[in-house]
Amino acid sequence: MKSSTKDRAKGKLKQVAGGAEEKVGRATGKRKMQQRGADKKLGGKVREKVGDVKKVFEA
Repeated sequence: MKSSTKDRAKGKLKQVAGGAEEKVGRATGKRKMQQRGADKKLGGKVREKVGDVKKVFEA
C-alpha cells in the first residue's frame, strides 16, 4: 500500500475515533475528554490532507 493511502486511511480512522471520544466527553460532561477527542479529530484531518498532498506528488 502506498504511503499516501496509508496516511489517508489512518487520518480517517483517527477522525472517527476522535469524534467518538468527543461525543462521549460531551455526554458525560468531561471537558478534557471532549477536547482531547476534538484534537484527535483535527489531527486526523491533517493526516488525511498530508496523504492527499503525497498522492499529488507521487504521480
